[in-house]
Amino acid sequence: MTLDIWIILLGISAGGILLSRDWRLTVALLLLNYGALAGLLNEQPFVRPDLGQAGLSSLALIKLITGVCTTLILAVTALTFSRDYGLEDLDEFGQAELRRALRAAARQRSAETLRLVDYVFPFWSGVAALVASIVLPIIYPIAPNPSLDFAWYWLALSGVLTMATASDVLKIGLGMLLCTSGIDLLYSAVMSAPAASGLKIMPLLLLSVVQILLALAIAYLAGLVYGRLKTLAISELYRG
Repeated sequence: MTLDIWIILLGISAGGILLSRDWRLTVALLLLNYGALAGLLNEQPFVRPDLGQAGLSSLALIKLITGVCTTLILAVTALTFSRDYGLEDLDEFGQAELRRALRAAARQRSAETLRLVDYVFPFWSGVAALVASIVLPIIYPIAPNPSLDFAWYWLALSGVLTMATASDVLKIGLGMLLCTSGIDLLYSAVMSAPAASGLKIMPLLLLSVVQILLALAIAYLAGLVYGRLKTLAISELYRG
């Protein structure tokens, strides 16, 4: 397996999403992940640069547009539910109670960011996923080359682990998008094999639409959770 800049960026961005607890960083890393995925596909021999002199393929352009759309949806969602809205509809007692709850939540988040123990399980699970992504292409290769096998295995495994270790609704959505990106990459690689029917633009567009709809569904779910609990933290769902 040969490593290039796009494989390195895929590894860093997916690993950063798994480890980070700050939505600003994870959303930016998601955009970087889509950009790296587009670059990786654009340099593959089975993808033709069909967009003029720029050497860019329509497949890579689809991935970039999908990444921008999903990132904007999640960024607007996170920004919306991290600000204070609707205070004018509350009386002074309601405003005071809401401010007290927000200050308590802010102190709790600050305390959580300083606890290294919260990063132990995501870190070691990420290490295990990295080892598995290196070993599985040797044991069970699927894509035309080991680099693509590593990339889709890593995206899928890091996405599953991101969902498993998520502390809020937005992080679950990021994990789902990583998984679907891995499936998308695997589909593109397998359909480009000599015995396959070849890449078709319509299925690729449908896969991108599914990812955008998934981001919208996460935004809607985040709105429901925030409207009920005034937080996106999953732990609040299990409290009486």
